[in-house]
Amino acid sequence: MRGTSHILRLFAALGLCGAALALAGPGPVSAEQLPWHVAPAVPVPLPPAAPAAPAVPGVPAWLQAHIGDGDGQISAVVLRRARAFHQKKMRAGTISNPCYFAFDATRPGDGGRRFYVICEPSQTFRAITSTHGNGRALEGIADFSNDARCAKNFSNAQSSRLTTGGGYVTAEIRTSFKGYYRAEGTYQPLVRSFLQFEGEGDTANARARAIGGHPAVIVRWMCRMKVPGSPYASKDGYVPYGKLVDYSNGRSSGCTSWPQADADVILAIAKKKRTTVYVYPEASDIVAVGRAVRAGQSPSRAGLYWNAACLREIGEPNFWPREKLEPVLSRDKKRKPSTRQRTLNDLPICKPS
Repeated sequence: MRGTSHILRLFAALGLCGAALALAGPGPVSAEQLPWHVAPAVPVPLPPAAPAAPAVPGVPAWLQAHIGDGDGQISAVVLRRARAFHQKKMRAGTISNPCYFAFDATRPGDGGRRFYVICEPSQTFRAITSTHGNGRALEGIADFSNDARCAKNFSNAQSSRLTTGGGYVTAEIRTSFKGYYRAEGTYQPLVRSFLQFEGEGDTANARARAIGGHPAVIVRWMCRMKVPGSPYASKDGYVPYGKLVDYSNGRSSGCTSWPQADADVILAIAKKKRTTVYVYPEASDIVAVGRAVRAGQSPSRAGLYWNAACLREIGEPNFWPREKLEPVLSRDKKRKPSTRQRTLNDLPICKPS
């Protein structure tokens, strides 16, 4: 080869015949056969990679592992705010429960795990399904309803049936009888527990709106059944009877609702000591994301967070402040004939089965 001959002539001129012969031989060249000034390549070790920056500074490593945008993970901004709100209330002496709750209402519902139970001392993290507010559609006036999968509308208005983002502190637990249903060949009463939330700022009217958390089950009344021995019976011995409905993959009237088994865990934690609940997004988040979408900007590039899949579905989120929506709701109520809530006596008597 022309290149090889050139190297041989160079080695010969330098008196390096042994190297030239070795290089011209049929076998491979070893490091020992190279001339003294041709050093073999020595691999240089790379410096150790710098550790990845934590998604949320100050959060312990075991909890960092749960941060992400996948199902069952918690987004960094939601964890950061929920943790900061909990620590603020702990420092103020408002609460003493080491566990806290968070809810990301921008993620898909309909079975998606987006409510979080976090207990840092025991290093436990639990992600469960949760409902969001269904809203309402007022014919000819306004439509602020939500689909079961992705929430588009949010509000703190009375009677809006919508979710409100922000910080809450848990209060008392109340239980109430919801009716009888048939299961496993017997008639059983549904007694449902309700965990009252108390808020501040946009969530300050949580008690007035009866906003809290409870199991996502209800009895859809069909008729009234004679059960004189029941502790829930009326003075005439009747109780409401109907179909048990599990809507844990659906929507609520503004409360946060969970599957029964998960609700038992949450209620047990809150029963011991008051704690915090942080719900994302807040009004300012909704307004900022909506502004970015209208400007044709990517919310994530603008430093904003909204679940990408749901944002594609809803197009643009809306926050309806109570100051604007409550007059609309009042106007709608006035244009309709007065209706009262259905009572037990309004139900027909159940026919014998």
